[in-house]
Amino acid sequence: MSQIISNLRIQKILAHFEFLQAKLNENLKNDDIIKFSKEYAELKPIYEHIQKFNKTKKELSDAKELFNDPEFKDLAFDEVSKLEERLQNQEQSLQLLLLPKDINDNRSVILELRAGTGGDEAALFVSDLLRMYERYSDLANWKVETISSTPSQLGGFKEIILSISGENVFSKLKYESGVHRVQRVPETESGGRVHTSAATVAVLPEAEEVDVEISNSDIRIDTMRSSGAGGQHVNTTDSAVRITHLPTGIVVISSEKSQHQNRAKAMQVLRTRLYDLNISSQQNEIASKRKSQVGSGDRSERIRTYNFPQGRVTDHRINYTIYKLDNFLGGDIDELINKLISEDQAKKIAENIYDD
Repeated sequence: MSQIISNLRIQKILAHFEFLQAKLNENLKNDDIIKFSKEYAELKPIYEHIQKFNKTKKELSDAKELFNDPEFKDLAFDEVSKLEERLQNQEQSLQLLLLPKDINDNRSVILELRAGTGGDEAALFVSDLLRMYERYSDLANWKVETISSTPSQLGGFKEIILSISGENVFSKLKYESGVHRVQRVPETESGGRVHTSAATVAVLPEAEEVDVEISNSDIRIDTMRSSGAGGQHVNTTDSAVRITHLPTGIVVISSEKSQHQNRAKAMQVLRTRLYDLNISSQQNEIASKRKSQVGSGDRSERIRTYNFPQGRVTDHRINYTIYKLDNFLGGDIDELINKLISEDQAKKIAENIYDD
């Protein structure tokens, strides 16, 4: 047994699973049935994997005993080699199954893109990132809705906030939070010099009403006239909604056409930001003990560079480069996301964060 997965941990899992099996055979109240059934369903794949793991261990032990028999020694050598490889693969899979689950992985997200250093070029880069995430969402069959946007004069965005809903959205996009840097010749630059600009990406797990309680006395709601690019009014009535959360000073604006929808969307974003504040506080406590997690959500960290002259994308957290910039900006970002997920899992395992 690996030192990473202790025998004590394994025995506790087996004992608890058998406890759940026994409980589900009793006459339980509906609430208890739901509670124990959910826990049973979550633990069952781990239990079954442990059974396979233990079976392989027993087969390996039996095969090694044949080393002492000259007649079966060569056959035993081949069998032991296969079983050791199988055991190693099963142990790696078990390590992943035992990693603590991120309770937000199945949530939809609020995605916030903002232009950083670089003026108009940074705003144009926000448009590039927007298209990248929209196309990636299309490929994943996710739904994308715009909550608010502030266009720039040259067709980019100073800021745009989206709601992305679907299956396992946060589990994929949470690694995108941070500063994204672009190196290229701006459209506004006639001299052909390469400039460096930046945009910030914030990926927030979408909160539900049960996650955050907001008192009416803690918010101020203002309505104002919606405006599009160039200051043109979208319609002739006041429809944009601005909600100010008085205790924290958080301000949220939703600027679509329907005032009723804007109020609902603005409250959705406010709940999400307040939920994120709580999560960030918890993560800061964890970070003081464990600083190597790739998906830490630190939005001040420069995580990635998009270099147009060299046609490459480099993620600085894992020092990984892809030389297919056009494809990447076209939404083909799964290769990098999967590498980030694997790196994050490997570091969690190495830190023994679930050891007893």
